[in-house]
Amino acid sequence: MVISDHAPVDPIRLGGAIRAVRIRLRLRQLDVAQKSGLSRSTVSRIERGEMGSLSIDAVLSVARALGMRIDLVPRWRGGELDRLLSAGHSALHERLSRAFARLHEWLVAPEVTFSVFGERGVIDVLAYHPRRRALLVVELKTQLVDVQGLLGQIDRYRRLARRIARDRGWVGDAVSVWVVMLDSMTNRRRVAAHAAVLRGSLPDDGVAVRRWLRDPSGTIAALSFLSIAPAQTVRGQRAGIIRVRKPLSPSSEREFSSAMRYHTDKSLAGYLRTSGWTFELASPASRP
Repeated sequence: MVISDHAPVDPIRLGGAIRAVRIRLRLRQLDVAQKSGLSRSTVSRIERGEMGSLSIDAVLSVARALGMRIDLVPRWRGGELDRLLSAGHSALHERLSRAFARLHEWLVAPEVTFSVFGERGVIDVLAYHPRRRALLVVELKTQLVDVQGLLGQIDRYRRLARRIARDRGWVGDAVSVWVVMLDSMTNRRRVAAHAAVLRGSLPDDGVAVRRWLRDPSGTIAALSFLSIAPAQTVRGQRAGIIRVRKPLSPSSEREFSSAMRYHTDKSLAGYLRTSGWTFELASPASRP
C-alpha cells in the first residue's frame, strides 16, 4: 500500500484483494475476525473498502491473519523525506557508537548486510564480545509503526545472527537483541499502547542493558528509549526546544528544508536566525 501524492491508496481495490484471499483460503469473515482480534463487522468494512475511520493497525491485523503483506511507503518531495528520516537514524547510530566506544571489549559492526538461504536484510548494529562469546543484534527505530513486523524482524535476526557473525570470524554461543527507540512522546505512546506484546517479547529495559553490556553473561531481549542529546550552548548549558514561528518570507519554507539537514539544535538555531526566521527557545524545565 503506497501513500503518496501521485498514487493514493485505492481502498476498494485493497478491500477486494483481502476478500479474494479470504475466499481462496476458504475462511469466513468470522474466522478472520477471530484470528485478527477484530469484530466481524470491521472485517466486512475493510473488504468493502470502507476504511476512512479505521486505523492502519486494523488493516494490517486482517492482512496478517490471511498471510498477506501490505507495505506502507510514504513519499514526500522526492528524496526529501528520506533525508529527514535518515538524519534521525544517523543520530541514533552516532549516540550508540559513542556508548560502545567506552566498552573496550566489544567489537561493533554497523549496517551489516546479509544473504542467508535467500533471506536478505540489513542489521543496524551487530556487536560481539569475544571473552563471553556473546552476540548482540541492535535494531534502531526512529518510529514505531508495525509492532508485529518489528517483532518478526527481530526474531529473524536472532535466528540468523550466528551464521552472519561467522562470516566475520565471530563465534557466538548466545544471541541477544536490543531495540533502541528514538525517545519521543509519540513513540512512548505507541509502546504503551502495545506494552503487553512488546514487553512479552522484549522484557528488559535500558537499565538492564547497561548492566549486561558491562558483563554479558546469559542473554537479554530489551527495548529502551534513547534521546538525541541536545546541543550545548556557549556557556555549556543545554539548549532548549526550538519552536519555529511563522516565517518572514515566502521562500522560507525552502530555507527550512535546508536547515533541517543540520543535526544539532545549535546549528539549526543559527541557521534560522540568519535566514530571517523567528523562534523561541524553551527552557528544559518547561518541556512537557
